[in-house]
Amino acid sequence: AGLGAGKRAYTDRSGILRAFLIQGEENEGRDKVVKLETDIDDCSSEILGYTMERLYKAGAREVHFLPIYMKKNRPAYELVVICCKEDITTMENIIFEETTTIGIRRCAMKRTILPRKIEKVSTPYGEIDVKVCTLPNGKVKRYPEYETIKSICEAENVPLRDIIGNIGE
Repeated sequence: AGLGAGKRAYTDRSGILRAFLIQGEENEGRDKVVKLETDIDDCSSEILGYTMERLYKAGAREVHFLPIYMKKNRPAYELVVICCKEDITTMENIIFEETTTIGIRRCAMKRTILPRKIEKVSTPYGEIDVKVCTLPNGKVKRYPEYETIKSICEAENVPLRDIIGNIGE
């Protein structure tokens, strides 16, 4: 912060200037995303499903719908899209083109993400891709990749839970 009186003399007011230098906080391993949301009460489920597919194909990180009630007690859905700042225009265009909404709210957000990598794990049904995440306390968690398990289930005609049960933490 700085404060200065300057050289001019004013009769009706003081000539003092105060200035602040403000720096933004550092990311510290945080990821920046934008949350887009809108409430939709007059759109079919087929259109909403197709909209979700388009948003994911266009690069949305997350897309989901929440059941809500709007004015006059009308059942509706809140559409929520998490995306990168660079993708806002693309996502909004898809939402406006595909749905009946006439307005979209935005909120810039920071999120903490865990370091992660993909490893191969052998099971009686073959190799499966597993996401390995490391928590801040050093604990490691493993999550099987759904698409890998799904393809084995379809090929081997085995229930999903049988394959997941063969993956240890």
